Amino acid sequence: MTQHPPRTQQAGSADCIALTARDAMHAPGPQVDDQMTVDVALSVLIGARVPHLLLQDEDGRCAGLVTRAQLAGHRGGSWYSDRTRLRDIPLDRGPFTSSVAALGEAQAAMRVRTLDVSPVIDEHGYALGILALMS
Repeated sequence: MTQHPPRTQQAGSADCIALTARDAMHAPGPQVDDQMTVDVALSVLIGARVPHLLLQDEDGRCAGLVTRAQLAGHRGGSWYSDRTRLRDIPLDRGPFTSSVAALGEAQAAMRVRTLDVSPVIDEHGYALGILALMS
């Protein structure tokens, strides 16, 4: 998985306040409808050369995050068909990281849930970016 350096403020600046998830997040990357088939999503991931896709529900709100490894694993299952949709496979469906969450608390919650990346959402549930854990 690609590691992204966090975007942080200068620790010594006078206007530096407690960092939030929004301060350290990265661009969300491709976002796809959760009704997309696994095969098409895997093609999008490979074509875009990204480590993950954000899923959107029918209202455009964040519905989850899927990685290439997750898609490949589900594609090989005995129950799999070419009609299997992203919404039909077991994925982390939240809770997602609030954009106003304190960075340290957000990272601690990700560690507890063993997540390397988490969608950062606004107060309405729309994805703003991705928070990646730094080792």
